[in-house]
Amino acid sequence: MDEEPFQSLYDATARPIHAYLLAVTGQRDLADDVLQEVYFRFFQRQLTEKSFADTRRYLFRIATNLLRDRWRRRKEEQWPTGFDQGRSYDVDARLDVRQALKALKPRDRELLWLAYVEGMSHAEIAIITGLNEPSIRPLLFHARRKAAGLLRPKETS
Repeated sequence: MDEEPFQSLYDATARPIHAYLLAVTGQRDLADDVLQEVYFRFFQRQLTEKSFADTRRYLFRIATNLLRDRWRRRKEEQWPTGFDQGRSYDVDARLDVRQALKALKPRDRELLWLAYVEGMSHAEIAIITGLNEPSIRPLLFHARRKAAGLLRPKETS
């Protein structure tokens, strides 16, 4: 791929992919590193001409796989600083969506971001995440319920 078409592709896709990486990891430095590696890997491959939509899905797939590879190497999920897996959070009315996303598991963050921020179909999400298409709907349902539970103010007695 020549420099000009690559620059156009980068300009059109880097911000949404970076936002996705940031939402999933909660760490700007990690999102920056993975974004750079996404385009490095993409540029290394000699791909046949694909549509913009296919290329965009492919870039999200690379990003998702790179994150999972990092988590596998660490033998545990990468949780944002200040969030413990087993801790229950006292969620009040001031909890915003970003904080709720940080409290979710990375896979739930991936699914919610791809579906509701990027507006991708279940088929596209399945391609990007490597999950079976029929499982996307129930997984999204459970992720939405978890997020809604975090956003709902707790009742005080």
